[in-house]
Amino acid sequence: MSVKVGRERQPLLEVKNLKQYFPMKGGILGRTLNYVRAVDGVSFDVYEGETLSIVGESGCGKSTTGRAILRLDEPTDGEIRFQGVDLAGLNHAEMRKMRKHLQVVFQDPYASLNPRQTVGRMLEEALGIAAVLPKAKWRERVIELLENVGLRADQAGRYPHEFSGGQRQRIGIARALAVEPKLVICDEAVSALDVSVQAQVLNLLKSLQQRFGLTYLFISHDLGVVNHISDRVMVMYLGKIVEIAEKSTLFENPCHPYTRALLSAIPVPGQEKEGERIILQGDVPSPLQPPSGCRFHTRCFMATERCKIAEPELRPMGEEHSVACHLV
Repeated sequence: MSVKVGRERQPLLEVKNLKQYFPMKGGILGRTLNYVRAVDGVSFDVYEGETLSIVGESGCGKSTTGRAILRLDEPTDGEIRFQGVDLAGLNHAEMRKMRKHLQVVFQDPYASLNPRQTVGRMLEEALGIAAVLPKAKWRERVIELLENVGLRADQAGRYPHEFSGGQRQRIGIARALAVEPKLVICDEAVSALDVSVQAQVLNLLKSLQQRFGLTYLFISHDLGVVNHISDRVMVMYLGKIVEIAEKSTLFENPCHPYTRALLSAIPVPGQEKEGERIILQGDVPSPLQPPSGCRFHTRCFMATERCKIAEPELRPMGEEHSVACHLV
């Protein structure tokens, strides 16, 4: 069920001018020589009950944005407000309490699970850290969580290596849901799975969202997956937002040249798209020395002299549709 986002609604998550710079050190004294500008001033809102997807090529800053929101990496600058609370201003103990409301499902369903613990023990550990239930009810809750993600109660005594990739990702989802979060960040949550298994996990995520009223920030490079699960889509390039819109608007009327190039690469079964395919020239520039002006101008098929000098602002193009491009 698609969520219509109204301007009068209060966002669940507000991100304002978020920056994530990583220092590059060198020399005998280990001085900071430069910074990798992985995320460079992004602002967006996520509304309760919706799925906002972040897409872009590798290195565009989408996963770093998710990690900064959770403070797995401490953000360099900016505001991150969850239900009005500034997460960036919380100390370690306060952030630990807040994390039960914000959970993450990682890309690799094996590396993110402890191989020395049974599935049941991992879920009980999550319950213990969040202190959401008395210990006497942990076992009952573990069984409920496994059944919610399509696994059996008798599988609680097994170890991660005894499960398939899709089953391990279901365990990761169960662990995220154990503490009854409001926002779940899915960081490339299905990219490591076979296509048929991807569809099963995506359908599971949508079912759980409707059942428990979850809100997703879904990070992916696969536009086919994004089209299946999203309500709104945010396109990033080299640490910047270039376009954000409702899914139907973005797929039917992409405005930014980068978005158009990404969408042109989606294969359509039974149709020839070679004449419509937009091939981007060159490689993504280094975030150590991003281009002046519009960061996409070095690869853009529509770039003008203005694009090389002035950085475009993210401007509204209509209801729930904003684009950062001088030519739109």
